[in-house]
Amino acid sequence: MALGQAGAYEWEPVTPRAVGFSEDLGDRLDTAVRDGKLNNIHGVVLVRDGKLVLERYFTGPDYRWSQRLGIVDFTSETLHDLRSVSKSVVGLLYGIALAEGKVPALDTALVEAFPQYGDLAANPERRRIKVAHALTMQLGLEWNENLPYTDANNSEIAMERAPDRYRFVLERPIVSEPGTSWQYSGGATALLAYLITEGTGMSLLDYVRTRLFEPLGIDNAEWVRGDDGVEAAASGLRMRPADLAKLGQLALDKGAGVGQQLVPTDWLASSFQPHANVDDDLAYGYQWWIARRWNWVAAFGNGGQRMMILPRMNAVLVVTAGNYDQPDAWRVPVSVLVDVVLPSAEK
Repeated sequence: MALGQAGAYEWEPVTPRAVGFSEDLGDRLDTAVRDGKLNNIHGVVLVRDGKLVLERYFTGPDYRWSQRLGIVDFTSETLHDLRSVSKSVVGLLYGIALAEGKVPALDTALVEAFPQYGDLAANPERRRIKVAHALTMQLGLEWNENLPYTDANNSEIAMERAPDRYRFVLERPIVSEPGTSWQYSGGATALLAYLITEGTGMSLLDYVRTRLFEPLGIDNAEWVRGDDGVEAAASGLRMRPADLAKLGQLALDKGAGVGQQLVPTDWLASSFQPHANVDDDLAYGYQWWIARRWNWVAAFGNGGQRMMILPRMNAVLVVTAGNYDQPDAWRVPVSVLVDVVLPSAEK
């Protein structure tokens, strides 16, 4: 990165060879697209050693959350749905707010932060659910996001349609001991976002703008709101892919950027530790996915959205795509990494 006129960092473009990739890196990507291996891919940004190695955009159908946008000619200026990548950004914000003393400590009972639900707070079983369990998605509450997000029975969709999203989450039936079983949950992220907005007195978008976006030179972003007017913390953030890569670079730099510590180093270290088991290959930290064998940390989003932090390569890879609610949507970002980026790496 280079220091821009306003004091914010700006990407410095370099050739692939300059940072240890073969010169045919871009050609490999174009060939994969042409051969149909990267269905409905929208954008790819690759950064290594803090420099912009590859930035490509394509054309395809897309949505803004649930709103159909039709065919979009994507450019470097086009905002893109990040879907559940939003969760990882909320994780960063919680760490910042915690260091500022504006949100509850991780061992705090969640219901203590919701005094409006006195009946729930009086239940000793529910008081066993801590803030840390929301961060690691181990609430022990009934939740099902395995259904398509077009299905009203999907728990996140039901939460969005509920008259009170927070009560909806907190009053789910208890199905396991908190902290013992991982269950993917946009509701957990919604609870964290509530603590952030209540503690800071700011919306999620305003808080992330002042604490991260403005220092990093990110001047255009959006956080979609639900029908109740509340920001969809789990899935509503929209950003330009190259701007999202700045958050990945910030993580690689242990939270230090533009001459200041934007995210506490110890928070990032804890966020990227396996706190919950997902399967044989994946673990979960504080709203971040962790690969056990391949040494990467990532933010995942429905449709093929990915921001992957690759410490061994000192690289960040961002992929955006439009394969929403498709069970094999993960194949596109994985193919970009495995078939394009890794074979091109010469060091």
